[in-house]
Amino acid sequence: MTSALIVRGGWEGHRPVEATDLFVPFLKESGYTVRIEDSTEVYADADVMAATDLVVQCVTMSTITGDQLAGLTSAVVAGTGFTGWHGGIADSFRNSSDYLHLVGGQFATHPGKEPGLRCGDETDNFLPHTVTITDAGREHPVTAGIADFELTTEQYWVLHDDLIDVLATTTHPARPWQPWQRPVTSPAIWTRRWGAGRILVTTPGHSLDVLADRNVRTVIERGMIWVTRTAG
Repeated sequence: MTSALIVRGGWEGHRPVEATDLFVPFLKESGYTVRIEDSTEVYADADVMAATDLVVQCVTMSTITGDQLAGLTSAVVAGTGFTGWHGGIADSFRNSSDYLHLVGGQFATHPGKEPGLRCGDETDNFLPHTVTITDAGREHPVTAGIADFELTTEQYWVLHDDLIDVLATTTHPARPWQPWQRPVTSPAIWTRRWGAGRILVTTPGHSLDVLADRNVRTVIERGMIWVTRTAG
């Protein structure tokens, strides 16, 4: 059978247990055996990683050791798929530039509302924005048939390199209370080939209601299938 490893933990604000539990039924119904770990220590177990076809990571911030990252990277290079959403993959392990090199993009910020409209909780960073499917995204199996869609949640500003294939973007407008002078477009969904492995990052997913959004959930579920180790 095809094997999936869910690794979860880190900052509790992203609800790593509840968020990953949303996708366990889908994986089992799709024919995966599912192993769940609450620590990145499993990445250092070469035997487990060699037998894993898919890693779903939901670990925001936190830290990773050199042997753990080496184990994850080696598995991806050998063909293990790697995916996740929001801070669980795009804001993991800020201590590690090598991890950033693996995934190809890193959370920088999520711009907030106009100062006079802020109330001091997480909704200060919930902005209405559009996720725009790119030309490449319209042809890709993960996002084909999905139209541009609207969300009101954290809008990730991502620093990235040119080795990612961007399936969707989101644009941060220039506002009078912000220091930047022109709109900035960030990748919202991207893929990356690393050795024989496939990586897919979906930046929406701050809260359970966003993960339940039809478009977001479709992308994440298709992404799990697409990155899974293939024979080709």
